[in-house]
Amino acid sequence: MSKTDNIIEVKNLKMYFEVTRGLFSSDTLTLRAVDDVSFSVPRGGTVGLVGESGCGKTTTARCILRLYDPTGGQILFDGVDITRSKGRKMRQLRRDMQIIFQDPYASLDPRMKVGDIIGEPLVVHGVANASERSEIVFNLLKTVGLAPDHYYRFPHEFSGGQRQRIGVARALALNPRLIVADEPVSALDVSIQAQILNLLQDLQNELNLTYIVVAHDLGVVRHITRFVNVMYVGKIVESSATEELFRNPAHPYTEALISAVPSLDLQRKMNRLVLRGDVPSPIFPPSGCRFSNRCMYAKSICSKEEPPLDEISPNHFVACHFPLEESDYAYK
Repeated sequence: MSKTDNIIEVKNLKMYFEVTRGLFSSDTLTLRAVDDVSFSVPRGGTVGLVGESGCGKTTTARCILRLYDPTGGQILFDGVDITRSKGRKMRQLRRDMQIIFQDPYASLDPRMKVGDIIGEPLVVHGVANASERSEIVFNLLKTVGLAPDHYYRFPHEFSGGQRQRIGVARALALNPRLIVADEPVSALDVSIQAQILNLLQDLQNELNLTYIVVAHDLGVVRHITRFVNVMYVGKIVESSATEELFRNPAHPYTEALISAVPSLDLQRKMNRLVLRGDVPSPIFPPSGCRFSNRCMYAKSICSKEEPPLDEISPNHFVACHFPLEESDYAYK
């Protein structure tokens, strides 16, 4: 895929935070939340960032949106390096990149009416006059499946699914080209999740949107994404087209994540992989492969040498000294 086909290209992205050793200490340690991450997002496509809590996926997404200033690396938007963009240039970029937040309860100002919430980006960026803004907001309400009279209500009058629709409408207000959906359905009832995911897909088809979907639920990822990057302790450990990843995961961590997806298959439940221990601290990551202390297949080299992210088949990359073969995998 040529560069012009990608709306986002992330190259060797790093995001480090300095943290103190303790309450009464001035000594600092480096937390490597994102450590040398590279991937691309094709125009009009949907790319997933998945992994357990604390793996760095949300931090990566917020660096792309420039909500964080990266420590190192490059972020190219339409071929232009935006890593250090500031001022008027960054303000213009904000119109092209928007976010749908995880929590529809906390992400909406309870003191504002829905019409003002959705229209706020238009006010901030000076788009249209007051009457034109109202018309735009009414159209957005219709687009996301809400009624016109919802314009005058407050967030507490809505269900979780309706609030997330409001969040989607707000993200669409400036006609962005890229939307980051940060766990867009994790706070919703299961019965509502499919409705929101289907809405996002319909909007993508209608408006030619590009999505980066941050999630820990691989069921959601399989439903909405076309390509997946699996992250673990600040690193990408596997990248592949979605169906290829589920059909033939090559990294033991990916295998464990997929085996944890709920299933009605009794045999699969009995053979479910359970990872030992917890996700290690990004302040003190294990030497060698960062998954080595939890991996059931680990050998001595795994704790000594960090594996590179190698291509094992067309467009399928894995960072593992001993990638799984298709015959090893029993959770299709």
